[in-house]
Amino acid sequence: MSTFLDRATVSVKAGKGGDGMVAFRREKYVPDGGPAGGDGGKGGDIVFQVDEGLRTLMDLRYTRHFKAKNGENGMSKGKYGAGADDLIVKVPAGTIVRELESQQLIADLVENGQSVVVAKGGRGGRGNIRFATHKNPAPAIAENGEPGEERELSLELKLLADVGLIGFPSVGKSTLLSVISNAKPKIADYQFTTLVPNLGVVKLDINREFVVADMPGLIEGASEGVGLGIDFLRHIERTKVLLHVIDMSAAHGRHPFDDYIKLLNELEAYNEKLLDRPMLIVANKMDAENADSHLTEFKEQLAAYYKDSPRPEPEIFTISAWQNQGITDLLEATYDLVVHSDFVPLETEDEANFVYYGLEEDAVPFTITQLDDNYWSISGEKIEKLYKMTNMAHDESIARFTRQIRGMGIDEALRNLGAQTGDIVELLDFQFEFLD
Repeated sequence: MSTFLDRATVSVKAGKGGDGMVAFRREKYVPDGGPAGGDGGKGGDIVFQVDEGLRTLMDLRYTRHFKAKNGENGMSKGKYGAGADDLIVKVPAGTIVRELESQQLIADLVENGQSVVVAKGGRGGRGNIRFATHKNPAPAIAENGEPGEERELSLELKLLADVGLIGFPSVGKSTLLSVISNAKPKIADYQFTTLVPNLGVVKLDINREFVVADMPGLIEGASEGVGLGIDFLRHIERTKVLLHVIDMSAAHGRHPFDDYIKLLNELEAYNEKLLDRPMLIVANKMDAENADSHLTEFKEQLAAYYKDSPRPEPEIFTISAWQNQGITDLLEATYDLVVHSDFVPLETEDEANFVYYGLEEDAVPFTITQLDDNYWSISGEKIEKLYKMTNMAHDESIARFTRQIRGMGIDEALRNLGAQTGDIVELLDFQFEFLD
């Protein structure tokens, strides 16, 4: 089984806030002690954080559900419940987090240590200390903790690399990566040896290094999903410099220049702006018997192709990755491009790094549905949250809830829809009689 995974779907549920407490002071020589119920603690958040040691979403193949701890309940003598710790989920750099259903962007995590709260823990419910007034100095009212946010997320990994090696299968990309870096990719004399991207760090000296990604071989039609196709074309999106590795031996019956043109066409079909990124052409397998003649023809065709093109003609570097020849000049030129060229984004405007999850101001607070002649159902995020935070064990809390929903317009809405006295109204697992 491959250890590389670049897509995952997970569910996250933040912690519920702790319940507030109804309590009263019971101390000798302290008459009319008053309320003493403390607030509940905040529920834990779910936080995604970049870990530079990760290169894949493989860990999320086996752990798809994340649930943070709830806050502690409030206690007597005015003691507050403790807040729960946040649940930190480690992800690799380059992870894009989206809402699963809407595909709304939540965050694009690219830097080590960068984090984002993907589900907020609920606030703690208030104890009866908070509800004391001059008119009601000893209230038996407390709130339950606020439910934590819960959602389904889709995660997509786009590798972060300074340089991307692209080319047809078996042109020597993996061999080149193994020669210039500490990476150990699979190398064999057959096509599609590389099935997943490989990363390697190239160190020219103590202060000069860059990251190279060896992409699986592309073929004609890759932008439409042919072969390994679009699944790995998208990893090229984050690379600053592209190295086109061309097989000058034409060992597999393909013409070098035709390979190059087909690669350009696939990049353009995926995103035309990829062609504006700095490029070098790596003429590989120059140790082959007929490589020199193929190279001469390639240079002529390349010059003719770029004669009327608005884009500059890429520089060609001749190498033999197998014999480790010509590598130094290639790496020096590549490093120069990495350092001195600007990154060409594929989008005209950067996507926002976060979205707001609160209720919209014009959101409908509730919806009423008639289930039967004398049976109604109420639903809606706002009113359901209000119910969940009401402590139904105390009459004063129930009375407060009744006032709140009446203030939201529930009675008037039911009346306008034709509800009669004695009709049953359902809200989640709570039922009550409508009184006109």
